[in-house]
Amino acid sequence: LLSFCAVVAAATLLHGLVILPLIAHFFAGVNPVMLFRNIGRPLMIAFATSSSAATLPVSMQAAEDNLGVSRTVSSFVFPLGATMNMDGTALFEGIAAIFLAYLFGIDLSTTAIVAVFLMAMISSIGAPGIPSGSMAGMQMVLLAAGIPLEAIGILLIVERPLDTIRTAVNVEGDIIGALVAQRYFRE
Repeated sequence: LLSFCAVVAAATLLHGLVILPLIAHFFAGVNPVMLFRNIGRPLMIAFATSSSAATLPVSMQAAEDNLGVSRTVSSFVFPLGATMNMDGTALFEGIAAIFLAYLFGIDLSTTAIVAVFLMAMISSIGAPGIPSGSMAGMQMVLLAAGIPLEAIGILLIVERPLDTIRTAVNVEGDIIGALVAQRYFRE
């Protein structure tokens, strides 16, 4: 279980500290250091509350006041992103399903692993922006992999601390999405 937590934390942090800042740099023209300097407050609130919905007003304010995102873009991207842009959740669900499959002795083919990650991406869309909201969509992923639903109980032991990291990455993704939309909106 500790190894699982380490893999989830590492993958989520890699996504949040490397992949998303690179997207901000190449697609929005924003320096990653300047980005993190200006979004610290929304990330801390997301980390503390594990709720992207609760972080929504702070994220919008930081994007508008600190990063120059227009109110028009902000009003459209953030509410949409708070329910549909759950990249940290999709990562967690995919890794969790593979962990549980091997824990239960279910052999997954390459095609099954790809199907698990696709189902994780689909189930993360519309996941509630509340603490442990990803557990609702996790059922779909487990069923797609043929894993008994009782396995969710194993995840609940470690889900809450991992949810804090995941939510911060989800909020970061929303902010970067707004920056990219702002850049192309201007053009």
